[in-house]
Amino acid sequence: MNVSVILSFVLFIIPLEINMMEREIKMEIKGIEPDIVMVTTYSPTVAQTDSTPLITASGFEINPKNPKRQRIVAVSRDLKKKLRFGDKVRVTGIGKLSGVYVVRDLMNSRWKNKIDILINPDDKHTKFFKAKLFINVPFSLTGDLLLYVVF
Repeated sequence: MNVSVILSFVLFIIPLEINMMEREIKMEIKGIEPDIVMVTTYSPTVAQTDSTPLITASGFEINPKNPKRQRIVAVSRDLKKKLRFGDKVRVTGIGKLSGVYVVRDLMNSRWKNKIDILINPDDKHTKFFKAKLFINVPFSLTGDLLLYVVF
């Protein structure tokens, strides 16, 4: 890979992440109250979903070769009242899984205040405990409304 390409990527991403952290701090200072949620991972298998693991609740078809690449998140039904299928959300503070996801799936009704991140079946499943959830926060680069999860 060309050094100038890597440098350009680093010069773009680092300020972007710093800007995100600054926005999260400003939200807390402005008194925006976050929801406290549980964040876990799931994979598209019958054992973890339903009888059609490659089709989400919204009707979206999951790529069986690399589901994680599609950046899908499932939300509990109480959070679904605040979000719509297709909404973009931003999850931070969870290492390699941090980033922007699209709400395309719905969790079983027994779950409350929970987000499930789609990963590949071979990946290690992770349970992240309590997280702060900010909803309807404008994302400056795309104009989309994003959900922030901050530890």
